[in-house]
Amino acid sequence: MKNYKILVIALVALFVSSCDIEEINPNLSNESAYKSLSDARSSLDGLYSGLVDHSYLGSQFYYLNCLGSGFGVTKRGGNKQDSADNSTLCSLKPPNSATYVENTWNGCYTVVARANDAIASVKTFENPMSEDELGFNDVAGNAYFIRAFTYFNLVRFWGEIPLRLVPVTKETIHLAKSSVDDVYAQIISDLEMAAELMSESPRVGYPKKYAANMLLAKVYMTLAGNDNASAYWQMAYDEAIKVYGNYTLVSDYASLFNELAGQANSTESIFEIQSSVGASFDHVRAFTPSWYTKASTFGWFKVNAEVYDLHNATYPGDQRISATYISTWVQQNNQNTFSSYPSVSRSNFAKGFPFLVKLGSKNIENDIREGNQNAIVFRYSDLLLMLAEISNELQNGDQLGYVNEVLSRAGLFPHAGYSGDQAAFREAIMMEYQFELLMEGQDWFTNRRRGYDWFLNHVILPHNNYVDFKSNIGITLETDEATVMLVPFPASEINANQEISE
Repeated sequence: MKNYKILVIALVALFVSSCDIEEINPNLSNESAYKSLSDARSSLDGLYSGLVDHSYLGSQFYYLNCLGSGFGVTKRGGNKQDSADNSTLCSLKPPNSATYVENTWNGCYTVVARANDAIASVKTFENPMSEDELGFNDVAGNAYFIRAFTYFNLVRFWGEIPLRLVPVTKETIHLAKSSVDDVYAQIISDLEMAAELMSESPRVGYPKKYAANMLLAKVYMTLAGNDNASAYWQMAYDEAIKVYGNYTLVSDYASLFNELAGQANSTESIFEIQSSVGASFDHVRAFTPSWYTKASTFGWFKVNAEVYDLHNATYPGDQRISATYISTWVQQNNQNTFSSYPSVSRSNFAKGFPFLVKLGSKNIENDIREGNQNAIVFRYSDLLLMLAEISNELQNGDQLGYVNEVLSRAGLFPHAGYSGDQAAFREAIMMEYQFELLMEGQDWFTNRRRGYDWFLNHVILPHNNYVDFKSNIGITLETDEATVMLVPFPASEINANQEISE
């Protein structure tokens, strides 16, 4: 059990959706909730608890992000290729009334509402002198950071969205959409404030200020898109380089995802959300392969065969493969061995794909469907790959060094693609995100960040034209740009928000 946990507490009331109820603290007024540093930190824990919620990073965000990326299918809904989610989400055409769409939207706006309360209520200090003043600033900085993080998720999923920046009242409960440009401007402003206010040496379990710099670099990379001459690449570099050297890679890649390894809040973790039994993510139940442990779990995530094949062909024997995919295990309910691709041929849907093992429990003795494994949202290897990609666009000569840092941990060397020209390096580094970070909650965004043509030609068509595609096993990804690049606006928000019609 961890010593430092961000627990789900009753201090902050649940904001059901952006248009349902006013965020009201049932126990304390906002002023009282942030009056003392102890109270302010407790309220911050309430804010973080919204991230752990099932509707957000606890489950639904990962389900929408990972399976809507083009990289996977699911056994949810019957373990068949024509299930509701395989026919929609995994085929890149989710409906606007799907539970994972509605829940992720509501989970995000719950967190936005709590962040707005904190930002409006906590006092900050321009020149902090005492530990308390530094502490108050850190609380406020975390609130700005979480609001920016959540709006960054929202705008990339949905495009134009309501931009709520103050606590909701009955008079402001209905709010029109803001432009994408306005949302990004607010995200940048929030992250600049977060980097100024957050601590360089916070309490264990909370992010350092460098997490804001890393997120801001991601924002600028997204704004650069596929414009290789964009000024945003230099802006991204200026933020990312501030993070470089303040963290180190752990020696064992697999330990990052192993609840038995004691790797919580490791030297590689830049933004890690705390969990505990009783206040946990739903990852053990949802994402542990069925009967891999003694607990009855769902094993919802399967990885498309071409994704595995590309990784294995690029880096045969890569230790990251066994930490990410699993295709053979002894079922703990009956001691029978289950095998799927690539351990056996692709004969049917049930056995046609490797399962994801990264996010679930690796302890076969585990007999409960919840756990205390944290979720690492940003880690240092991601930052190194970002610097490699940015450096390649800037042609500053440093790109290969950053790649080497990541690959050497796995005992690997850069493959031939890294030795080519700028375009070849670009292709290689975008694949490296896939190998290093698969299903860690960024695939949807990374695959679309360089625009529709990139997504079409590097994810959608390689899947649809896969050499071992079988019509009785695989699904065909949608190709229509208007359908695949954004998640449809939630039906509940359209129905409830009088300022939004579609």
